[in-house]
Amino acid sequence: MPETDLRQRIGERFREVNGDHPMTGADDAYVSTRFVALEKLCAVRGRDADEVRRLMLGRRLPLPGYLRSDGAEMVPGDLFALADEAGGVELLEAWFTAHWADPVAGKAEWDAYLSGQYVCLHSVTPAAIRRKDHLTAAISASEDEPDAGSVPWSGRLHALVDELDVLEPEFTAYDRLRFGGPTSRDTCIDAVRARFPRP
Repeated sequence: MPETDLRQRIGERFREVNGDHPMTGADDAYVSTRFVALEKLCAVRGRDADEVRRLMLGRRLPLPGYLRSDGAEMVPGDLFALADEAGGVELLEAWFTAHWADPVAGKAEWDAYLSGQYVCLHSVTPAAIRRKDHLTAAISASEDEPDAGSVPWSGRLHALVDELDVLEPEFTAYDRLRFGGPTSRDTCIDAVRARFPRP
């Protein structure tokens, strides 16, 4: 299949997953500082970009995190790291899903990983995904703790928020469009810090 057709199919799949939202100049600038164009990454890593696109379309590697307004397929710089750690693309799914004791949860996380939407982490690994899930759940449940509002409680809460802050990037306006509302940074970091200032 010619490169233009593969790029078109990637674009179509991307919009199926994310909706069709415009990227602004600010979105492009954000993405360009945190992600790399697929063609450039493949050139540096000695990979064939069309073969990588086929792997994406075949649900063996994740879709791009963003399509820049010029059409560039923007991917994380460590796009191939998990496949390398797993021993190859053909072993990646089994290696990835094995990080969850519940096979159903592992399959759901694999589907989420393939969507390319894990732009909520600086580095997308099973350990980081699990830790983010733990932190967001703990932060969301913190108000129900018996000592909520106390100084010790505040210390625990801000330790959780600070750890999540290290895992997550800033996000961009495009993310709030495709996710249909606030990001986890908005709700579990910025809003919590504003509502519960450090003592």
